[in-house]
Amino acid sequence: MASEDSPNWISAILRWPLLWHAARLLLVSAYLLGGLTKLLDFAVAAAEQAHFGLHPGWLWAATAIVVELGGSLLVVLNRFVWLGAGGLGILTFVAMLTANAFWTMGGHEKFMATNAFFEHLGLIAGLVIVSIVSDEPSSDPSRAARSQAVQGVSQ
Repeated sequence: MASEDSPNWISAILRWPLLWHAARLLLVSAYLLGGLTKLLDFAVAAAEQAHFGLHPGWLWAATAIVVELGGSLLVVLNRFVWLGAGGLGILTFVAMLTANAFWTMGGHEKFMATNAFFEHLGLIAGLVIVSIVSDEPSSDPSRAARSQAVQGVSQ
């Protein structure tokens, strides 16, 4: 579905099959890296969670690893994207409230935390958008074919 506002060459780029896969991978890349980093140094991950007041730290670290890796995998594979992106969004929201509580800070620290808070808010919006787009039958060629077959039978 091309937009009348987009030049033809932009529409052509946006229809490249690999672009959708690459965009999903890039969207969750920080979560993949974070999950792997936590998994490879679990003691540090647990201490980080405790530092932000999330106790017990080991439980929050384990939860973060499962959500970051599992949620990312669901988004990348374009399966149950609502679940994967939803989990990542909730994890991001908790992180925003604990690590980027800019309303409790002052000076440069407040500036940096405010910026990070709203960057994370934008990331949550991206996760919502990927869930919306993934819910469209056209986002998955096999699902689009099944949808067309069902529509043909029902007519």
